[in-house]
Amino acid sequence: MLPLISLAQAQYPDGAEVIRKVDENMTARTVQSEEQMIVHGRRSSRTMTTRSYARGHDESYTEYLSPPREEGTKMLKLDDRLWLYSPSTDRTIQISGHMLRQSVMGSDMSYEDVMEDRELLDIYTAKVVGEDTIDGRKTWVVELTAKVDDATYHSRKTWVDQQRYVPLREELFAKSGQLLKRVTLSDIKKIGSRWFPTKMNYKDVLKDGQGTDFIFTTVEFDVEIPDFIFTKASLKK
Repeated sequence: MLPLISLAQAQYPDGAEVIRKVDENMTARTVQSEEQMIVHGRRSSRTMTTRSYARGHDESYTEYLSPPREEGTKMLKLDDRLWLYSPSTDRTIQISGHMLRQSVMGSDMSYEDVMEDRELLDIYTAKVVGEDTIDGRKTWVVELTAKVDDATYHSRKTWVDQQRYVPLREELFAKSGQLLKRVTLSDIKKIGSRWFPTKMNYKDVLKDGQGTDFIFTTVEFDVEIPDFIFTKASLKK
């Protein structure tokens, strides 16, 4: 059976090439978007709307537009630093260390998830380990293993659409091998020359509930964004 196994593996594409195409779809020079974040609790759900800007891998800005309780809250990432501005206290605090693992607004996403904008190939080595079908779409199953010390997750398994090269499902693991989160990506749309999932459900497997839906209501790639947005002064504007 060993020769047959080797033959099957030889027919899989190169993992790095698959993930390179994923990175081309999922990352851009700049991104401007509006989103809904729906946090599904055990008894009820709540919805927040946000407006976001990102430039490269090191600069991003998010402002909460609703509900009134969160309106005006802002987050700014510059390099490996993250600041949070609260209008209720008119204070800006830096989120760092163990605080980065905390939930964002009670969601299944952590500040570390928000911070991680690098291309996957900058963080992981990739190997195609099989094929699967999700919602009628053939996928490559790719195992990703961290090659840098500061990766948010030590390893990931991702199911990549074989034609559109977007992930349809992901599993995120700790260094111990424990599964931490599942991500389901859907509502794939053609935006310019790229395919992009406009809905993502993050499920922290250590928490109850149905996870958090993150939905792009608008998204534009490679647009000009004023430099001022990526400054600490923009937090109190």
